Amino acid sequence: MNIEYHRWWSPHLGHDMELKVYGHDGKAVVVFPSAAGRFYDYEDFDMVEACRPFIDTGKIKLFTVDSIDDQSWLNYGVHPDERARRHEDYERYIIHEVVPFIRAHGTLYEKLMATGCSMGGTHAANFFFKHPDIFDTLVALSGMYGSWSFLGDFMSDATYYHFPLTYLPNLNDVGYLDKYRESQIILCVGQGAWEQESLPDTRNMKRVLEEKQIPAWVDFWGYDVNHDWPWWRKQIAYFLGQLPFTR
Repeated sequence: MNIEYHRWWSPHLGHDMELKVYGHDGKAVVVFPSAAGRFYDYEDFDMVEACRPFIDTGKIKLFTVDSIDDQSWLNYGVHPDERARRHEDYERYIIHEVVPFIRAHGTLYEKLMATGCSMGGTHAANFFFKHPDIFDTLVALSGMYGSWSFLGDFMSDATYYHFPLTYLPNLNDVGYLDKYRESQIILCVGQGAWEQESLPDTRNMKRVLEEKQIPAWVDFWGYDVNHDWPWWRKQIAYFLGQLPFTR
């Protein structure tokens, strides 16, 4: 497997950022880490190994990015609006630095896939729904899609557009909706231990997507399926095998 490490100073974030690339060809997949996670977690928790059959055959190429969650949504010492502004810096880093890097690196497909586990699923879904001109595939595992887990009852103009369960119900832009309807959307959650935040959010996402007539595969796994890496490894391998570009 081709593996590359890259690091550069981010003008949008004001410090160095790191990422890794796994694979030589195929659909480019942006992998967001779990809460306050690092770019190497996907490898360390054997998620890359779970994806290996699709990497080795040139079906996908992973780009595992770093997070700044401890500077944004998990930085509970600052006002939520300030957390939102820092997340917007991260969004600019992904869109204006990472995405051009991916395009220069080479990919078989015009649009990208977003994925992640837990808070990585939160980020993956938010980037997918906010940027359907860039992403056309989403596989979010055990994500939290509303603001409650991070902000409680607080909501403002600054935080509104960062949580799909906040902005999607009121989104009626046909251009966005049509792009969603042409995309591959997979949301999965277990019903076991530690899924108490992800499970209701996934149910609510299913309802909203159905109301908007957006096709999606929303999959609820069993009561023995926990919010943990062993299950995410099984899920990503399973869902990758169902996507059109891996067949």
